[in-house]
Amino acid sequence: MQQRFYIETLGCPKNDVDSDKIMGTLLADGLVATDDPSLADVVVVNTCAFIEDARKESIDTVLALESQRKDGARIVVTGCMAERYGQELADALPEVDQVAGFGVPVQFGKKPIAVSSAPIPSFDLLNLPRPKSSAPWAYVKIAEGCDRNCGFCAIPSFRGPQRSRDIEQILREVDELEVQEIVLIAQDLASYGKDRPSELGAGSIVPLVKAVAKRVARTRLLYLYPSDLTDELIHTMLETNVPYFDLSLQHVSKPHLRRMRRWGDGERFLNRINDIRALSPQAAFRSNFIVGYPGETEEDFQQTMDVAAQAMFDSAYLFIFSPREGTAAATMQDQFVDAEVAGDRYNRIKVVLDRTALIKHQERIGRIEEVIVEGVNKRDENKMTGRTRQNKLVHFATPELLRVGTYASVRIEDAARFHLSGTLVDVGAAPTHKVHLSVQAVGQ
Repeated sequence: MQQRFYIETLGCPKNDVDSDKIMGTLLADGLVATDDPSLADVVVVNTCAFIEDARKESIDTVLALESQRKDGARIVVTGCMAERYGQELADALPEVDQVAGFGVPVQFGKKPIAVSSAPIPSFDLLNLPRPKSSAPWAYVKIAEGCDRNCGFCAIPSFRGPQRSRDIEQILREVDELEVQEIVLIAQDLASYGKDRPSELGAGSIVPLVKAVAKRVARTRLLYLYPSDLTDELIHTMLETNVPYFDLSLQHVSKPHLRRMRRWGDGERFLNRINDIRALSPQAAFRSNFIVGYPGETEEDFQQTMDVAAQAMFDSAYLFIFSPREGTAAATMQDQFVDAEVAGDRYNRIKVVLDRTALIKHQERIGRIEEVIVEGVNKRDENKMTGRTRQNKLVHFATPELLRVGTYASVRIEDAARFHLSGTLVDVGAAPTHKVHLSVQAVGQ
Protein backbone atom coordinates (compact mmCIF):
# COMPACT_ATOMS: atom_id res chain seq x y z
CA MET A 1 0.00 0.00 0.00
CA GLN A 2 1.29 3.45 -0.93
CA GLN A 3 2.21 5.82 1.84
CA ARG A 4 0.14 8.96 2.17
CA PHE A 5 1.22 12.47 3.09
CA TYR A 6 -0.51 15.58 4.38
CA ILE A 7 0.92 19.10 4.18
CA GLU A 8 -0.22 22.02 6.35
CA THR A 9 1.05 25.39 5.14
CA LEU A 10 1.22 28.47 7.34
CA GLY A 11 2.33 32.00 6.53
CA CYS A 12 2.77 33.86 3.28
CA PRO A 13 2.45 32.92 -0.41
CA LYS A 14 6.19 32.16 -0.52
CA ASN A 15 5.50 29.28 1.87
CA ASP A 16 2.70 28.13 -0.43
CA VAL A 17 5.24 27.75 -3.22
CA ASP A 18 7.67 25.90 -0.93
CA SER A 19 4.89 23.48 0.02
CA ASP A 20 4.14 22.88 -3.65
CA LYS A 21 7.79 21.97 -4.14
CA ILE A 22 7.68 19.59 -1.19
CA MET A 23 4.48 18.07 -2.55
CA GLY A 24 6.00 17.59 -5.98
CA THR A 25 8.96 15.78 -4.46
CA LEU A 26 6.80 13.51 -2.33
CA LEU A 27 4.62 12.64 -5.31
CA ALA A 28 7.77 11.83 -7.30
CA ASP A 29 8.87 9.62 -4.39
CA GLY A 30 5.72 7.57 -4.87
CA LEU A 31 3.63 8.90 -2.00
CA VAL A 32 0.03 10.04 -2.50
CA ALA A 33 -1.67 13.07 -1.00
CA THR A 34 -4.56 13.11 1.42
CA ASP A 35 -6.52 15.98 2.93
CA ASP A 36 -7.12 13.99 6.11
CA PRO A 37 -4.09 14.15 8.47
CA SER A 38 -5.36 11.15 10.43
CA LEU A 39 -4.79 8.99 7.32
CA ALA A 40 -1.31 10.29 6.55
CA ASP A 41 1.91 8.36 7.05
CA VAL A 42 3.90 11.58 6.79
CA VAL A 43 2.55 14.88 8.13
CA VAL A 44 4.49 17.97 7.02
CA VAL A 45 3.99 21.33 8.73
CA ASN A 46 5.47 24.26 6.79
CA THR A 47 5.81 26.93 9.47
CA CYS A 48 5.98 30.72 9.65
CA ALA A 49 7.99 32.79 12.13
CA PHE A 50 7.46 36.33 10.86
CA ILE A 51 5.61 37.61 13.92
CA GLU A 52 4.90 36.24 17.39
CA ASP A 53 1.34 35.23 16.50
CA ALA A 54 2.68 33.23 13.57
CA ARG A 55 5.12 31.37 15.83
CA LYS A 56 2.32 30.51 18.24
CA GLU A 57 0.09 29.35 15.40
CA SER A 58 2.89 27.12 14.10
CA ILE A 59 3.36 25.41 17.46
CA ASP A 60 -0.39 25.06 18.04
CA THR A 61 -0.78 23.52 14.59
CA VAL A 62 1.98 20.97 15.21
CA LEU A 63 0.39 19.92 18.51
CA ALA A 64 -3.08 19.70 16.95
CA LEU A 65 -1.83 17.51 14.11
CA GLU A 66 0.15 15.36 16.53
CA SER A 67 -3.08 14.56 18.36
CA GLN A 68 -4.64 13.37 15.09
CA ARG A 69 -1.83 11.28 13.66
CA LYS A 70 -2.22 7.56 13.32
CA ASP A 71 0.11 4.97 14.84
CA GLY A 72 3.46 4.95 13.09
CA ALA A 73 2.94 8.23 11.29
CA ARG A 74 5.78 10.75 11.25
CA ILE A 75 5.60 14.50 11.72
CA VAL A 76 8.08 16.71 9.90
CA VAL A 77 8.36 20.42 10.67
CA THR A 78 9.96 22.66 8.06
CA GLY A 79 9.74 26.30 6.97
CA CYS A 80 10.89 29.52 8.59
CA MET A 81 10.44 28.46 12.20
CA ALA A 82 12.29 25.22 11.62
CA GLU A 83 15.16 27.00 9.90
CA ARG A 84 15.51 29.60 12.61
CA TYR A 85 14.91 27.53 15.74
CA GLY A 86 15.86 24.05 14.52
CA GLN A 87 17.45 22.39 17.53
CA GLU A 88 15.48 24.50 20.02
CA LEU A 89 12.25 23.49 18.29
CA ALA A 90 13.23 19.84 18.22
CA ASP A 91 14.00 19.91 21.96
CA ALA A 92 10.74 21.69 22.78
CA LEU A 93 8.57 19.39 20.66
CA PRO A 94 9.56 15.75 21.24
CA GLU A 95 6.39 14.81 19.36
CA VAL A 96 8.12 15.87 16.13
CA ASP A 97 10.14 13.26 14.25
CA GLN A 98 12.16 15.64 12.09
CA VAL A 99 12.94 19.34 12.02
CA ALA A 100 14.17 20.12 8.52
CA GLY A 101 15.68 23.41 7.42
CA PHE A 102 15.56 24.71 3.87
CA GLY A 103 18.90 23.21 3.01
CA VAL A 104 17.80 19.64 3.73
CA PRO A 105 16.82 17.57 0.70
CA VAL A 106 13.05 17.37 0.83
CA GLN A 107 12.59 13.61 0.57
CA PHE A 108 10.79 12.81 3.77
CA GLY A 109 9.47 9.60 2.43
CA LYS A 110 12.94 8.16 1.96
CA LYS A 111 15.25 9.90 4.40
CA PRO A 112 15.81 8.64 7.94
CA ILE A 113 14.06 10.69 10.57
CA ALA A 114 16.49 12.90 12.44
CA VAL A 115 16.88 16.47 13.56
CA SER A 116 18.83 18.21 10.85
CA SER A 117 20.62 21.49 10.35
CA ALA A 118 22.30 22.88 7.30
CA PRO A 119 23.98 26.03 6.04
CA ILE A 120 22.26 28.51 3.75
CA PRO A 121 20.94 26.36 0.91
CA SER A 122 21.40 26.59 -2.79
CA PHE A 123 18.42 26.34 -5.11
CA ASP A 124 17.38 22.81 -4.30
CA LEU A 125 14.01 23.89 -2.99
CA LEU A 126 13.40 26.63 -5.57
CA ASN A 127 13.95 24.36 -8.54
CA LEU A 128 12.19 21.25 -7.36
CA PRO A 129 9.21 20.10 -9.44
CA ARG A 130 5.71 21.05 -8.32
CA PRO A 131 2.25 19.74 -9.19
CA LYS A 132 0.00 21.46 -11.68
CA SER A 133 -2.35 24.05 -10.19
CA SER A 134 -6.04 23.23 -9.77
CA ALA A 135 -6.72 26.99 -9.90
CA PRO A 136 -6.34 29.20 -12.99
CA TRP A 137 -3.47 31.05 -11.29
CA ALA A 138 -0.31 30.19 -9.40
CA TYR A 139 2.51 31.82 -7.41
CA VAL A 140 6.03 31.52 -8.81
CA LYS A 141 8.99 32.33 -6.59
CA ILE A 142 11.76 34.03 -8.57
CA ALA A 143 14.35 34.44 -5.82
CA GLU A 144 15.11 33.40 -2.28
CA GLY A 145 16.58 35.40 0.60
CA CYS A 146 17.05 39.13 1.01
CA ASP A 147 19.96 41.59 1.11
CA ARG A 148 18.15 44.33 3.00
CA ASN A 149 18.52 44.93 6.71
CA CYS A 150 15.12 46.19 7.85
CA GLY A 151 15.11 46.66 11.61
CA PHE A 152 12.04 44.50 12.26
CA CYS A 153 12.76 41.56 9.96
CA ALA A 154 14.74 38.43 10.72
CA ILE A 155 14.21 36.77 7.33
CA PRO A 156 17.77 37.42 6.01
CA SER A 157 19.18 35.66 9.06
CA PHE A 158 17.60 32.33 8.13
CA ARG A 159 16.63 32.66 4.47
CA GLY A 160 20.07 33.99 3.64
CA PRO A 161 21.15 36.60 1.07
CA GLN A 162 19.24 37.11 -2.14
CA ARG A 163 19.69 34.33 -4.69
CA SER A 164 17.96 34.96 -8.02
CA ARG A 165 16.85 32.06 -10.17
CA ASP A 166 17.77 31.70 -13.82
CA ILE A 167 15.12 33.17 -16.10
CA GLU A 168 15.02 29.92 -18.06
CA GLN A 169 14.15 27.97 -14.90
CA ILE A 170 11.39 30.42 -14.02
CA LEU A 171 9.87 30.33 -17.49
CA ARG A 172 9.99 26.54 -17.54
CA GLU A 173 8.02 26.47 -14.30
CA VAL A 174 5.52 28.98 -15.71
CA ASP A 175 4.99 26.78 -18.75
CA GLU A 176 4.65 23.60 -16.70
CA LEU A 177 2.01 25.11 -14.38
CA GLU A 178 -0.34 25.66 -17.34
CA VAL A 179 -2.30 28.52 -15.75
CA GLN A 180 -3.77 31.81 -16.98
CA GLU A 181 -2.30 34.07 -14.32
CA ILE A 182 1.16 34.02 -12.77
CA VAL A 183 1.92 35.88 -9.55
CA LEU A 184 5.65 36.54 -9.21
CA ILE A 185 6.87 36.59 -5.61
CA ALA A 186 10.10 36.94 -3.63
CA GLN A 187 11.29 38.50 -0.40
CA ASP A 188 12.50 41.50 -2.44
CA LEU A 189 10.87 41.09 -5.81
CA ALA A 190 12.07 44.16 -7.73
CA SER A 191 15.68 43.44 -6.72
CA TYR A 192 15.63 40.31 -8.82
CA GLY A 193 18.98 39.87 -10.57
CA LYS A 194 20.95 42.40 -8.50
CA ASP A 195 22.92 39.55 -6.97
CA ARG A 196 23.89 38.34 -10.46
CA PRO A 197 24.38 41.52 -12.56
CA SER A 198 26.88 40.00 -14.97
CA GLU A 199 24.56 37.07 -15.74
CA LEU A 200 21.06 38.52 -15.45
CA GLY A 201 21.78 42.22 -15.92
CA ALA A 202 20.67 45.26 -13.96
CA GLY A 203 16.93 45.73 -13.71
CA SER A 204 16.40 42.14 -14.78
CA ILE A 205 12.88 42.06 -13.31
CA VAL A 206 11.67 44.02 -16.34
CA PRO A 207 12.65 41.51 -19.06
CA LEU A 208 11.44 38.72 -16.79
CA VAL A 209 7.99 40.30 -16.43
CA LYS A 210 7.83 40.82 -20.21
CA ALA A 211 8.81 37.21 -20.85
CA VAL A 212 6.20 35.85 -18.42
CA ALA A 213 3.53 38.15 -19.87
CA LYS A 214 4.06 36.56 -23.30
CA ARG A 215 3.11 33.20 -21.81
CA VAL A 216 0.07 33.97 -19.67
CA ALA A 217 -2.94 36.28 -19.84
CA ARG A 218 -2.14 37.98 -16.57
CA THR A 219 1.14 38.66 -14.78
CA ARG A 220 0.98 40.10 -11.27
CA LEU A 221 3.76 41.11 -8.86
CA LEU A 222 3.78 40.83 -5.06
CA TYR A 223 6.01 42.56 -2.51
CA LEU A 224 7.62 45.53 -4.27
CA TYR A 225 10.09 47.57 -2.25
CA PRO A 226 9.14 51.20 -3.07
CA SER A 227 12.65 52.42 -3.98
CA ASP A 228 12.84 49.87 -6.80
CA LEU A 229 9.54 50.80 -8.41
CA THR A 230 11.19 52.45 -11.42
CA ASP A 231 9.43 54.18 -14.31
CA GLU A 232 10.46 51.31 -16.57
CA LEU A 233 8.96 48.73 -14.23
CA ILE A 234 5.73 50.73 -13.85
CA HIS A 235 5.26 50.98 -17.61
CA THR A 236 6.09 47.30 -18.03
CA MET A 237 3.48 46.32 -15.43
CA LEU A 238 0.84 48.51 -17.05
CA GLU A 239 1.65 47.07 -20.48
CA THR A 240 0.72 43.63 -19.15
CA ASN A 241 -2.79 45.06 -18.61
CA VAL A 242 -2.73 44.06 -14.94
CA PRO A 243 -2.81 47.41 -13.10
CA TYR A 244 -2.07 46.08 -9.63
CA PHE A 245 0.70 47.47 -7.41
CA ASP A 246 1.73 45.78 -4.18
CA LEU A 247 3.93 48.30 -2.36
CA SER A 248 5.57 47.29 0.90
CA LEU A 249 5.61 50.70 2.64
CA GLN A 250 5.51 49.71 6.38
CA HIS A 251 5.39 53.39 7.47
CA VAL A 252 5.58 56.90 5.99
CA SER A 253 7.34 59.09 8.57
CA LYS A 254 10.84 59.76 7.21
CA PRO A 255 12.65 59.77 10.61
CA HIS A 256 10.73 56.69 11.69
CA LEU A 257 11.48 54.84 8.46
CA ARG A 258 15.15 55.49 9.11
CA ARG A 259 14.74 53.92 12.55
CA MET A 260 13.26 50.96 10.72
CA ARG A 261 16.26 51.01 8.34
CA ARG A 262 14.00 51.65 5.38
CA TRP A 263 13.85 54.08 2.45
CA GLY A 264 11.38 56.75 1.54
CA ASP A 265 8.77 59.04 3.05
CA GLY A 266 5.09 59.82 2.71
CA GLU A 267 5.49 62.53 0.08
CA ARG A 268 7.52 60.26 -2.22
CA PHE A 269 5.03 57.43 -1.78
CA LEU A 270 2.03 59.62 -2.55
CA ASN A 271 3.71 61.15 -5.59
CA ARG A 272 4.47 57.69 -6.96
CA ILE A 273 0.92 56.48 -6.40
CA ASN A 274 -0.55 59.60 -7.99
CA ASP A 275 1.80 59.28 -10.99
CA ILE A 276 0.61 55.71 -11.56
CA ARG A 277 -3.06 56.66 -11.23
CA ALA A 278 -2.50 59.42 -13.79
CA LEU A 279 -1.31 56.74 -16.22
CA SER A 280 -3.91 54.16 -15.17
CA PRO A 281 -6.91 55.52 -13.22
CA GLN A 282 -8.16 51.99 -12.55
CA ALA A 283 -4.91 50.84 -10.94
CA ALA A 284 -5.28 49.08 -7.59
CA PHE A 285 -2.84 49.50 -4.70
CA ARG A 286 -2.13 47.17 -1.81
CA SER A 287 0.31 47.87 1.03
CA ASN A 288 1.23 46.88 4.56
CA PHE A 289 2.00 48.86 7.70
CA ILE A 290 3.54 48.28 11.11
CA VAL A 291 2.33 50.26 14.13
CA GLY A 292 4.16 50.45 17.42
CA TYR A 293 7.68 49.96 16.08
CA PRO A 294 10.21 51.21 18.69
CA GLY A 295 10.44 54.98 18.79
CA GLU A 296 7.16 55.64 16.97
CA THR A 297 5.70 58.93 18.18
CA GLU A 298 2.13 60.11 17.86
CA GLU A 299 3.33 62.53 15.19
CA ASP A 300 4.95 59.66 13.25
CA PHE A 301 1.76 57.68 13.48
CA GLN A 302 -0.43 60.58 12.45
CA GLN A 303 1.61 61.00 9.28
CA THR A 304 0.85 57.39 8.38
CA MET A 305 -2.84 57.99 9.09
CA ASP A 306 -2.84 61.04 6.79
CA VAL A 307 -1.02 59.30 3.94
CA ALA A 308 -3.21 56.20 4.23
CA ALA A 309 -6.29 58.42 3.91
CA GLN A 310 -4.89 60.27 0.89
CA ALA A 311 -3.49 57.21 -0.89
CA MET A 312 -6.85 55.41 -0.83
CA PHE A 313 -5.40 51.90 -0.77
CA ASP A 314 -7.59 49.16 -2.18
CA SER A 315 -6.34 46.85 0.54
CA ALA A 316 -3.68 46.78 3.25
CA TYR A 317 -2.25 44.42 5.83
CA LEU A 318 -1.72 45.85 9.29
CA PHE A 319 0.60 44.54 12.01
CA ILE A 320 1.37 45.50 15.58
CA PHE A 321 5.13 45.36 16.12
CA SER A 322 6.52 42.36 17.94
CA PRO A 323 10.28 41.98 18.49
CA ARG A 324 12.14 39.28 16.60
CA GLU A 325 15.35 38.07 18.20
CA GLY A 326 18.47 38.98 16.29
CA THR A 327 16.92 42.10 14.72
CA ALA A 328 17.92 45.72 15.37
CA ALA A 329 14.46 46.47 16.77
CA ALA A 330 14.84 43.81 19.46
CA THR A 331 17.72 45.80 20.98
CA MET A 332 15.62 48.97 21.27
CA GLN A 333 13.71 47.99 24.42
CA ASP A 334 14.07 51.48 25.87
CA GLN A 335 12.04 52.79 22.91
CA PHE A 336 9.31 50.13 22.89
CA VAL A 337 5.84 51.55 22.48
CA ASP A 338 3.36 50.73 25.23
CA ALA A 339 1.15 47.82 24.17
CA GLU A 340 -2.04 49.75 24.91
CA VAL A 341 -0.85 52.70 22.82
CA ALA A 342 0.11 50.38 19.95
CA GLY A 343 -3.27 48.66 20.12
CA ASP A 344 -5.08 52.00 20.03
CA ARG A 345 -3.10 53.08 16.99
CA TYR A 346 -3.85 49.79 15.29
CA ASN A 347 -7.59 50.27 15.77
CA ARG A 348 -7.48 53.90 14.59
CA ILE A 349 -5.62 53.27 11.36
CA LYS A 350 -7.65 50.13 10.66
CA VAL A 351 -10.77 52.32 10.52
CA VAL A 352 -9.08 54.51 7.89
CA LEU A 353 -7.82 51.57 5.81
CA ASP A 354 -11.15 49.75 5.96
CA ARG A 355 -13.01 52.91 4.94
CA THR A 356 -10.77 53.71 1.97
CA ALA A 357 -10.86 50.09 0.78
CA LEU A 358 -14.65 50.14 0.86
CA ILE A 359 -14.74 53.44 -1.04
CA LYS A 360 -12.43 52.05 -3.75
CA HIS A 361 -14.72 49.04 -4.10
CA GLN A 362 -17.85 51.20 -4.22
CA GLU A 363 -16.32 53.17 -7.09
CA ARG A 364 -16.59 50.03 -9.19
CA ILE A 365 -20.36 49.67 -8.81
CA GLY A 366 -21.94 49.87 -12.28
CA ARG A 367 -18.74 48.84 -14.08
CA ILE A 368 -18.44 45.69 -16.17
CA GLU A 369 -15.37 43.77 -15.06
CA GLU A 370 -13.56 40.86 -16.71
CA VAL A 371 -13.05 38.08 -14.19
CA ILE A 372 -11.39 34.70 -14.41
CA VAL A 373 -13.64 32.16 -12.71
CA GLU A 374 -12.05 30.41 -9.72
CA GLY A 375 -14.98 28.18 -8.76
CA VAL A 376 -18.35 27.98 -7.04
CA ASN A 377 -18.96 30.46 -4.24
CA LYS A 378 -18.40 28.71 -0.91
CA ARG A 379 -21.46 30.32 0.69
CA ASP A 380 -23.89 30.22 -2.24
CA GLU A 381 -23.77 27.33 -4.71
CA ASN A 382 -25.77 29.39 -7.21
CA LYS A 383 -22.98 31.93 -7.52
CA MET A 384 -19.47 31.81 -8.94
CA THR A 385 -16.32 33.49 -7.68
CA GLY A 386 -13.56 35.05 -9.74
CA ARG A 387 -10.98 37.83 -9.78
CA THR A 388 -10.51 40.95 -11.84
CA ARG A 389 -7.26 42.17 -13.35
CA GLN A 390 -6.85 44.33 -10.23
CA ASN A 391 -7.15 41.17 -8.08
CA LYS A 392 -10.62 42.12 -6.85
CA LEU A 393 -12.61 39.16 -5.56
CA VAL A 394 -16.02 39.06 -7.25
CA HIS A 395 -19.03 36.90 -6.32
CA PHE A 396 -21.61 36.86 -9.08
CA ALA A 397 -24.92 35.26 -9.98
CA THR A 398 -25.06 33.10 -13.08
CA PRO A 399 -27.85 30.99 -14.66
CA GLU A 400 -25.51 28.01 -14.90
CA LEU A 401 -22.19 27.04 -13.39
CA LEU A 402 -19.09 27.98 -15.34
CA ARG A 403 -15.87 26.01 -15.68
CA VAL A 404 -12.88 27.11 -13.64
CA GLY A 405 -10.74 29.39 -15.80
CA THR A 406 -13.64 30.81 -17.82
CA TYR A 407 -13.38 34.49 -18.72
CA ALA A 408 -16.61 36.20 -17.70
CA SER A 409 -17.92 39.77 -17.96
CA VAL A 410 -19.65 40.73 -14.72
CA ARG A 411 -21.66 43.85 -13.91
CA ILE A 412 -20.74 45.05 -10.40
CA GLU A 413 -23.86 45.80 -8.36
CA ASP A 414 -22.65 45.96 -4.77
CA ALA A 415 -19.42 46.32 -2.82
CA ALA A 416 -18.07 45.26 0.57
CA ARG A 417 -14.71 45.68 2.27
CA PHE A 418 -13.17 42.49 0.89
CA HIS A 419 -15.22 41.68 -2.22
CA LEU A 420 -17.51 42.87 -5.00
CA SER A 421 -20.89 41.40 -5.96
CA GLY A 422 -22.51 41.32 -9.37
CA THR A 423 -24.32 39.51 -12.15
CA LEU A 424 -23.00 37.69 -15.20
CA VAL A 425 -23.28 39.72 -18.41
CA ASP A 426 -21.49 37.47 -20.86
CA VAL A 427 -18.99 34.64 -21.14
CA GLY A 428 -15.95 36.06 -22.86
CA ALA A 429 -13.87 32.97 -23.46
CA ALA A 430 -13.46 29.39 -22.37
CA PRO A 431 -10.57 28.38 -20.11
CA THR A 432 -7.19 28.48 -21.79
CA HIS A 433 -5.50 26.26 -19.23
CA LYS A 434 -5.92 22.59 -18.50
CA VAL A 435 -8.15 21.97 -15.50
CA HIS A 436 -6.27 19.84 -13.01
CA LEU A 437 -7.67 17.80 -10.17
CA SER A 438 -6.53 19.13 -6.84
CA VAL A 439 -3.66 16.95 -5.68
CA GLN A 440 -5.15 16.92 -2.17
CA ALA A 441 -8.02 14.91 -3.60
CA VAL A 442 -5.72 12.18 -4.87
CA GLY A 443 -5.48 8.96 -2.97
CA GLN A 444 -8.59 9.42 -0.79
